Amino acid sequence: MAFRKFFDSIEPHFKPGGKYEKLYPIFEMVETIFYTSSTVTKAAPHARSFVDMKRIMTYVVIATIPCILWAFYNTGLQTNLALAEVSPASLTGWRIWLLQLFGISLDPSSMFSNMAHGALYFFPIYITTLIAGGLWEIFFATKRGHEVNEGFLVSSMLYTLTLPATTPLWMVALGIMFGVVVGKEVFGGTGKNFLNPALTGRAFLYFAYPAYMTGDSVWVPVDGISSATSLGISAAEGYESLMSYGITWSDAFFGTIQGSLGETSTLACLVGLSFLLITRIANYRLIIGCLVGMIVFSSFLNWIGSDTNPMFSMPWYWHLVIGGYAFGLVFMVTEPVSASHTNMGRYIYGALIGFMVVMIRVLNPAFPEGMMLAILFGNVFAPLIDHFVVQANIKRRRMRKNA
Repeated sequence: MAFRKFFDSIEPHFKPGGKYEKLYPIFEMVETIFYTSSTVTKAAPHARSFVDMKRIMTYVVIATIPCILWAFYNTGLQTNLALAEVSPASLTGWRIWLLQLFGISLDPSSMFSNMAHGALYFFPIYITTLIAGGLWEIFFATKRGHEVNEGFLVSSMLYTLTLPATTPLWMVALGIMFGVVVGKEVFGGTGKNFLNPALTGRAFLYFAYPAYMTGDSVWVPVDGISSATSLGISAAEGYESLMSYGITWSDAFFGTIQGSLGETSTLACLVGLSFLLITRIANYRLIIGCLVGMIVFSSFLNWIGSDTNPMFSMPWYWHLVIGGYAFGLVFMVTEPVSASHTNMGRYIYGALIGFMVVMIRVLNPAFPEGMMLAILFGNVFAPLIDHFVVQANIKRRRMRKNA
């Protein structure tokens, strides 16, 4: 409150006609980072909250920081572990040269070495995403005569975190362009899209270039090194066999396993979720629905059992920590635009995704992951869910009126 009063007191000096009017753009930028403008209406029937689009997008980006930091560490860890198994002649490339130039080792036991090496894989992908997708954002903003929307900042970050570290940069650019144009802009832009743009771009790459998005050779960015994901191993041999590969439940929970850049650590995702729930950016009904749907259906399949499909025996707490379930639950399921907008609809929407991800993982051997497809499936049905919820409410009110 004291900071709010401070901003209000100095704002007249920066506005046109004030003593420091030339510095007003800088003042406005600082103010929008921490606070909304003091001109926001506060009484009915106008806005009743200081939370605006910029604040929401900023909070979501802040919530991804634990996943970003873990993407640095785990990508570097997996790469350094793989490099320790190859001959010194294989240590080539601009990343190795840059690390050696600054005297940074390839020691997998060094956190700093892992963070630095992982960052050299993360930033090229993220910068490519910003440039390729940002150009289309600017193009559509110019054609429609409005400012560039802050929503792309979140989409670019989430899209980057869902990609393997080995993804070619031209493919990164192609995927985000598809996600921005087809997944969002053709429907009118941020707030009008019914599909999650980041997942739309990721799904496009998944189906257009499956050899670069799936398989044992795409998770560790070292030539000649193959390493299957936990879901791939579980689908082929059952989750019990993960121990023979040196993968425990705690490894999967903390995220020291192979996978996409930012999806491996359930702990990092839960830290982000806590922030989103405290700031009320994420709706808890979506979280509860998705967890209940996953837990109930996976427990039902455990009870049924199967002699031919080892995935039937996987308990819900393993579904939670492997693959992209935790990341999708925190950052994709809770995305407010493409999710259901009614309270009851949010429970149903979340439960539908939880049910679908288990069904795809267990009953469809072609897609061992499932979370991405389950969320896009939920996006498509979200308007229909809200329609039936609203119609049910109307029917109940008519019955009460007639009674």
